[in-house]
Amino acid sequence: MDLAGAGVVVTGGASGIGAATVSALHDAGARVAVLDLASESDADVHRRVDIGDEAAVVDAVASVAAELGGLDAAVLNAGIGGSGGLLDLTTDEWDRVMRVNLRGAFVSLRECGRAMRNAQRAGSIVVITSVSGFLADTRMAHYSVSKAGAAQLVRVAARELGPLGIRVNGVAPGTTDTPMFAATEQLPGYRERVASRAALGRVGTAAEVAQAVVALLTLDWVTGQIVAADGGVSLFSPIDPAESLRGPGR
Repeated sequence: MDLAGAGVVVTGGASGIGAATVSALHDAGARVAVLDLASESDADVHRRVDIGDEAAVVDAVASVAAELGGLDAAVLNAGIGGSGGLLDLTTDEWDRVMRVNLRGAFVSLRECGRAMRNAQRAGSIVVITSVSGFLADTRMAHYSVSKAGAAQLVRVAARELGPLGIRVNGVAPGTTDTPMFAATEQLPGYRERVASRAALGRVGTAAEVAQAVVALLTLDWVTGQIVAADGGVSLFSPIDPAESLRGPGR
């Protein structure tokens, strides 16, 4: 897909990975609409939308598709975090995260797919998942399960929408400098620890994740894939025997 002149929707595009994706899409020549709770963004078209509100998403996608002159691509990035041990986690907190991260992703994907189908145009959709969707992080059950569900949504959607010429892929960020990651500043040594466990030796940037998103949007023969844009942090193994052979500082 050539993004020059393409109409693209980005959910959660006012900050973090979403904002970096909007910038990268503009660099590629795309026209971008953002759906976000924030009141403004750097997009060409902005709608203030709660991604967990089905009716609002239905109306917003139809509106921005018309304003952009059609929808060629979508980046479903809107998401929220949460923390809590399983035995203390309330159903309200579980539902709060699922409402945006999984239900919101489903509704957004459905509506963007419908817009592409009804206009009889090929399309490309990228869903932002997370390495937490395939790692077992404690105190993050609701977040991890929501992202695992989003990854499976990508695979099923890729099979169903492929005959319509619509590709669906996912990008799974790891530790990335975003407003959500900033919450870990209260954890002593966390940033340094995760950076040391990444194959590339540092925390990533939102712009680097956006590069992966834009790449997947343009790869015409790739669908149903989840690309980990995490600097290799998900490659870390706590049972690697080589850990015992390394001396201090090695």
